[in-house]
Amino acid sequence: MPDDVSQTLPVSILDLSPIAEGATAADALHRSLDLAQHAEDWGYTRFWLAEHHNMTGIASAATAVVIGYVACGTKTIRVGSGGVMLPNHSPLIIAEQFGTLASLYPNRIDLGLGRAPGTDPGTVRALRRDPAGSNHFPEDLLELQAYLEPLQPGQKIQAVPGTGLRVPIWLLGSSLFSAHLAAMLGLPFSFASHFAPADLIPALEVYRRTFKPSRPLQQPYAMIVVNVFAADTGEEARRQFTSLQQAFINLRRGKPGPVPAPIDDIGDYASDFEMAQIEQALAFSVVGSAATVEQALRNIIKEVRPDELMITGHFHDHKARLRSFELAAEVLNLV
Repeated sequence: MPDDVSQTLPVSILDLSPIAEGATAADALHRSLDLAQHAEDWGYTRFWLAEHHNMTGIASAATAVVIGYVACGTKTIRVGSGGVMLPNHSPLIIAEQFGTLASLYPNRIDLGLGRAPGTDPGTVRALRRDPAGSNHFPEDLLELQAYLEPLQPGQKIQAVPGTGLRVPIWLLGSSLFSAHLAAMLGLPFSFASHFAPADLIPALEVYRRTFKPSRPLQQPYAMIVVNVFAADTGEEARRQFTSLQQAFINLRRGKPGPVPAPIDDIGDYASDFEMAQIEQALAFSVVGSAATVEQALRNIIKEVRPDELMITGHFHDHKARLRSFELAAEVLNLV
């Protein structure tokens, strides 16, 4: 593996637009733009935002709107969804939304699609969607793809804007199902290893082995997502990481909320059973000083061999979040 990872491996950012305790959604959205502007200067390839609903710690529910805000405030970095949860929407609406974005910011918009609703069953009903909508995901995906292709003879319904723009579509997932579907359709594939790492290796093996070339993609292209909490000292990095650990524990306890402030000892907050749960869910988390983060990321890259690395960090402290992504850019030779 070459010393200069950036020569062969693009590195991107997934942002959940975290709403910190004591802050507002407006604060979170402004901070997301601030991070994207820094990420552009640091050399990151993409800046993706994720759709979640009824989550008081995440401000990016109206994902296409936030993508437009971030794209307007940046110049060159690609901006996209990581992802839009297609079962929550009609394919035509998503084609129109992302066709609009691609018209305003040409060659900069990505459309990452997920199969999960990104929320709880009650909120799915509030979205006026069918709770079984994920069962129709392959058909909805094909319909959405068709709306973004050039107009066909006799076609009665088209996305305006959207038709013919061929916005790049990514399939997101954490399972073998998603890997099979991405391979069958010849789409780039992003695996959610930052919170569901168990099937990562089998999913990438299936995706690469069964991939069928398509018009947009001749070879498989796999991206993995890793939590990164880097700081000037390992102690500070571990302290910042407790915000994500607490958020996961609170979610498992059925008490999600704003991103908690870091604490000195997560062991004082969680039971042994809860610690075992989050250690499993957050296994693809790199926490430490710059040297520690560099070695850990290189080990992951060497083991998994992704075509692209996406990093994320659900921080309470925005300055610490900026410093973490800056250090990651430095150790990955982006700046």
